[in-house]
Amino acid sequence: MKTKIKTQELLYFLLWSCEQLSRPTFRNVSESFEAWAYRNGFHRQLAELERLELVESQRPADGRFGNYDRVLRLTEPGRLEALGGRDPEVCWKRSWDGQWRLALFDLPVARSTERDRLRRYLRHRGFGYLQNSVWISPGPLEKENETLTGCRINVESFILLEARPSAGETDQDLVAGAWDFEEINASYAMHLETLAARPVGQLHNESDARAFYVWAGKERTAWLTAVSQDPLLPERLLPEHYLGRQAWFSRKNTLAQAAEQANSFRWSAPDK
Repeated sequence: MKTKIKTQELLYFLLWSCEQLSRPTFRNVSESFEAWAYRNGFHRQLAELERLELVESQRPADGRFGNYDRVLRLTEPGRLEALGGRDPEVCWKRSWDGQWRLALFDLPVARSTERDRLRRYLRHRGFGYLQNSVWISPGPLEKENETLTGCRINVESFILLEARPSAGETDQDLVAGAWDFEEINASYAMHLETLAARPVGQLHNESDARAFYVWAGKERTAWLTAVSQDPLLPERLLPEHYLGRQAWFSRKNTLAQAAEQANSFRWSAPDK
């Protein structure tokens, strides 16, 4: 599911302004920094988020928020969208049956558009490029099998297989050959640097809020850049010196601090 940048930004702010990344809770969108962000254009995105069922809204029965009583909650699809489409901890903790899934294809140059589309799809699904037109994944191919059910497949052009290496290769050998973890780690290192660059101190004025907002946008971009490259493999397959988990837990800690910091900025809604 894809949303426009402005809408994604609102999802992102709703995510980290909650008490925990894993437990989105109801919050009043007219309070503190959220109010400032809301006032700077996010209110136009709420209807779209609700239409996509990424956000739910309700109004407290006691009307305790007065004229600014709109209360929002991220749905589970909304939380995953804000995280980049996948929950890293769920991916790392998932079990693995020891079987590798292979997608093999041989499409002629005349079908280059179709070939490129297939490669983009496999990369998006977390497959690793092993050699030539051989892509691998440790995960079951339920979605792919469902898509292909009932279709007539030319096995000389495309085939899905389950396999184990049989000539002494290790699973770590396959991981190292299929994914560029040096590049993935470099992206996570950039993200860690961005986390460390968070503006410190309370937000006293509009200038502070703007600087904080700019940093938050950079953090979001750095995270999405890194996690979009990462297959988020099961824990037993993660290579040595992998930075993904360090970045993730540092992110949770930093964004929890950022949420408290944002609450130091108090914006008073104008009287109507």
